[in-house]
Amino acid sequence: MDRSSGERRLAGGVDSLPADETTALVSHSRELEDVSFGAILDADAESRVLWATPDGLEVVGRGIAARVTASGPGRFDRIRSKADAAFDGLEHDGPRVARPRAFGGFAFHDGHEPSPPWSGFDAASFVIPRILVVRSDDGTWLTAVGSRDEEAADWLARWDDRLADFPAMQPSGTSPGVTSTRRTTSPEDWTTQVETALERIDGGDLTKVVLAQSLSAALEASVDVPGTLERLRRRYPNCYRFLIGNEVGGTFFGAPPERLVSKRGNRIETEALAGSVPRGETPDEDDAHAARMTDSEKVQHEHGLVVEAIRNQLEPLARELTVGDRTVRRLATIQHLQTPISATLGGDSHILEIVEALHPTPAVGGVPPATAWETIHDTETFERGWYAAPIGWFDDAGDGEFAVGIRSGIATDETVTLFAGNGIVADSDPRDEWEEVQLKFRPILDELR
Repeated sequence: MDRSSGERRLAGGVDSLPADETTALVSHSRELEDVSFGAILDADAESRVLWATPDGLEVVGRGIAARVTASGPGRFDRIRSKADAAFDGLEHDGPRVARPRAFGGFAFHDGHEPSPPWSGFDAASFVIPRILVVRSDDGTWLTAVGSRDEEAADWLARWDDRLADFPAMQPSGTSPGVTSTRRTTSPEDWTTQVETALERIDGGDLTKVVLAQSLSAALEASVDVPGTLERLRRRYPNCYRFLIGNEVGGTFFGAPPERLVSKRGNRIETEALAGSVPRGETPDEDDAHAARMTDSEKVQHEHGLVVEAIRNQLEPLARELTVGDRTVRRLATIQHLQTPISATLGGDSHILEIVEALHPTPAVGGVPPATAWETIHDTETFERGWYAAPIGWFDDAGDGEFAVGIRSGIATDETVTLFAGNGIVADSDPRDEWEEVQLKFRPILDELR
């Protein structure tokens, strides 16, 4: 490698390949002392990713070793086949936990076209980062990915030197402050949308639909997305965290409570998360809210629809399927009904097959799915983009993990656009549903104020 050109690329970030240009990949890993993940992400002129799970895995990535994109109804298959080509013949020198992975996601609708605030976000897009730092129970590892052995080794050495100058901890900063907010949906329009959905439910074509809103927050200063996610980690330690930033456009980020699916070998884990009430000011108030949720026929019905739909979506792929006990999931500002679901696959399936089978779950789409999609498309007054869609990663073996892109927002300049929705069933009241949606804006909005 030419050292001078390498130095220029290092000074400006990590070099990238054009979309869908892939080549044979080689990766090298080295164990690190702890390092600030926020400092690694402190650049928005190139591709950057963050993925963190409630059980402790945290990965950050910079640059692009390979990128695959797709659109239209066959986007899941096309992403898989293009990624298979990128991963084909991968040579990884390092522990399994530090292996290269493809990070990205899908838009909610397969016909999505990138436009503000979703510039740079295709209907499906994944990157294998040039540089990865992985923190888990197995330690902290740096991985560099190249097209040749000497290139990967050179990137590894350069970034090892660079990270030695980074702090082990970085302050999470302060909130940027919100000067104003604007909703795409007024209370009056919301009432009309809910009533339209209820008419379709009464007509028998629709059982449940999730209607959503967006809220645009104008900020006093540009938002530090990694710092915001760090503050969300402290407040919501049992949630996922993700960040996806492209070379152009905004940065999509969030702290979703809901796992879509994880796959390890032939075992998959998923869950139904539907129904919500606020947290109380006291333990007695907390319990009273939870009791109201568990005793509500409406909430139980809505949650049961989600469990049954997931069961139906997974049964054709599973040899065994287990539905766990229903519990209350308590977060900092909200409580949900949660039912864990696990399965043993009957064949050799890639995680993207499972993701496609599950998306959208009734917790973010509806029942039946096709009618719910049509209702969402006809009713909502904004573009969902990647909101409420699968966000996560997969590896060369077809294993991986995805969350549902809720409790999320997209940051562009000094604006963050937030998204939230709620399930509409036969006895839904527009005013109650409005209040529940506003509650779901709070996790990120509170950190911006």
